Amino acid sequence: MTEGGHTPPGTPSTASPSITPQGDPAAEPALEPARPTGWRRAQTVVSLPEVHSSILVPHTLGFWPKMLAFSGPGFLVAVGYMDPGNWATDLAGGSQFGYTLLSVILLSNLMAILLQALCARLGIVTGRDLAQACRDHYSPPVSFVLWVLCEVAICACDLAEVIGSAIALNLLFGLPMIWGVCLTALDVLVVLYLQNKGFRYVEALVITLILTIGGCFFAEILFSQPNMVAVFGGLLPTFEIVQRPEMLYIAIGILGATVMPHNLYLHSSIVQTRKYERTAKGKAEAIKFATIDSTVALMFALFINSAILIVSAATFYGTGQEVAEIQDAYKLLSPMLSVPVASTLFALALLASGQNSTLTGTLAGQIVMEGFLWIRLRPWLRRLITRLIAIVPAVIVTALYGEHGTATLLVLSQVILSLQLSFAVVPLVVFTSSRAKMGAFVNPAWIKVLAWTTAGLIVSLNAKYLSDYFGISAWLIGLLG
Repeated sequence: MTEGGHTPPGTPSTASPSITPQGDPAAEPALEPARPTGWRRAQTVVSLPEVHSSILVPHTLGFWPKMLAFSGPGFLVAVGYMDPGNWATDLAGGSQFGYTLLSVILLSNLMAILLQALCARLGIVTGRDLAQACRDHYSPPVSFVLWVLCEVAICACDLAEVIGSAIALNLLFGLPMIWGVCLTALDVLVVLYLQNKGFRYVEALVITLILTIGGCFFAEILFSQPNMVAVFGGLLPTFEIVQRPEMLYIAIGILGATVMPHNLYLHSSIVQTRKYERTAKGKAEAIKFATIDSTVALMFALFINSAILIVSAATFYGTGQEVAEIQDAYKLLSPMLSVPVASTLFALALLASGQNSTLTGTLAGQIVMEGFLWIRLRPWLRRLITRLIAIVPAVIVTALYGEHGTATLLVLSQVILSLQLSFAVVPLVVFTSSRAKMGAFVNPAWIKVLAWTTAGLIVSLNAKYLSDYFGISAWLIGLLG
């Protein structure tokens, strides 16, 4: 061990041998070559070892073959930006304020594009996902706290997705909510089966579901016939958003529900499923294609989130109809548009969104547990634990309070996500802005400015959202008054 705690290159990993099942060669952790300085360990267990470097990148000079090889991870990440947790804020924003808050969705998406590009950069350059990077940088007590916070956030996100799927099953087939919640546990088997066949199958399923959601909402836009001049006008920011407290509250909710903590951990891991050259040139090329992949995928997320708000604005704004919950939109769409299939398409898109999000949430749970703790559990057991933690409270609340209780639980899940977000965004910006950790791939000055501005904005807006939710602002005003 050298000064500063760095292990010399080539030194065997310092990981405890007890973290893997003895006598099980398949469970032995794969090791990566020595890392750059700046980390406490020179070597680390690779992220998602069962699929790490499993997708070959062609050595041809052609742009499109390489782009195709790198395409996929961005779409898994984009799922988190169109999950059921976003639907309530988009529906409320459109029904109450028309197209005005489209600018907030656009701003949220631009911030997401930047943060996900940083995640890809971290994973490709260092060979670490964000969870591993936190474990290698912070002291064990701090890492443990970050792990607990992250697990709570993933379970909260998972909870929203489970409830969204259950609501969709109830709307489409009349399946009782409690049975719908339990049925979502089957995604554990789907992920396990597809991942064993190859990571490309997981990506193919996710992209298919995204196209399903997009197709449903494209049809909804045609049915609702929005004012396109007003739509494009809504993309321009206005001071009205800041001046009206009720509009600002929904805007903060949209921002808070857009950037999901688990997406940052997920993306930094799954970019490593590509077998690119671990040279400076190879990493630079991988960063370029991974950034294009995530940017294109997040534009799909921008379309879907915008479409939800546009359909809500075109259908409900100015009619006096209050859309407080997802179920309200489903019940009102067909009657108000005079299109019988409109409500069915809405519920089908919700089901695809919920199932898509549970797939990626399950992967994120695996990444976080292995990255922070180096615990190597059997895949089916690890996923079952993650799923049960989300399903148990959903089942209890659904059994006790019915649909109203699940709506309250959806809101609570978004609050929990807001609490944890800063603890993922700030380390990401710190790591990618450190020359000791990133070497020649450190963030340039202009990206550092943008990244810290984005982090500061997210932290501030989520703090405002949380203070309003818990009534802290009103308490302080009363105290000072």
